[in-house]
Amino acid sequence: MVMLRKRFVIFSGGTLGAQALREIRDGDVLVGADRGALDLIRHGYRPDMVLGDFDSVTDSEADLIRQMSRQFVPCDPVKKDSTDTEMAMAWALEQGAGEIILCGVLGTRWDHSLANVHLLRIGLDHGVPCRIVDEYNELMLMDNRAVLTVARSRFTHVSLLPLSQEVTGITLGGFQYPLHEATLTIGQSLGISNVLIGEQGTIVIREGLLLVIQSTDRAEP
Repeated sequence: MVMLRKRFVIFSGGTLGAQALREIRDGDVLVGADRGALDLIRHGYRPDMVLGDFDSVTDSEADLIRQMSRQFVPCDPVKKDSTDTEMAMAWALEQGAGEIILCGVLGTRWDHSLANVHLLRIGLDHGVPCRIVDEYNELMLMDNRAVLTVARSRFTHVSLLPLSQEVTGITLGGFQYPLHEATLTIGQSLGISNVLIGEQGTIVIREGLLLVIQSTDRAEP
């Protein structure tokens, strides 16, 4: 009998809109990273695991998180080498996650936002599909091991940005602005704001790490 690996949805302390809650499906493992756990609890969810230093919540909020979580793992805010979100990501991978969705990992703190985008590399290295999702964006990271299929959705634009110094052999199918064996280097904007011409498109690369961002100017009501 084949055991299906579960989806893990991580809620972190960045900007969390209504879209984050719409990502949750029956059977998902819900993980709260610091203040992200509070958002889950306030919307009627009981996190399966909560990790963090809880420096962004009050003592009473921390008590609520502790009481309402199935597992609660606090850490010292000074004596740690990873962000709360990275710890949550590492835990999900240790549990054998089949897919990881990161919510609330983008926001006003761009140091944290960029660090969280880099976490997509960890998922890629483990062979686990991983996405960052918010009201306006969905981010994925790909390498040359597989063709990435991008489906038409509420996100109207698809942008490509290199996360390595160079990405070579970029070939697009089903896009308004095609590329064939193209190269992108850091600093170029050639891959910004493409659009699908059908229900789906494909992206193939030969070498490098390519960040694929689907985006929209309008959030769902």
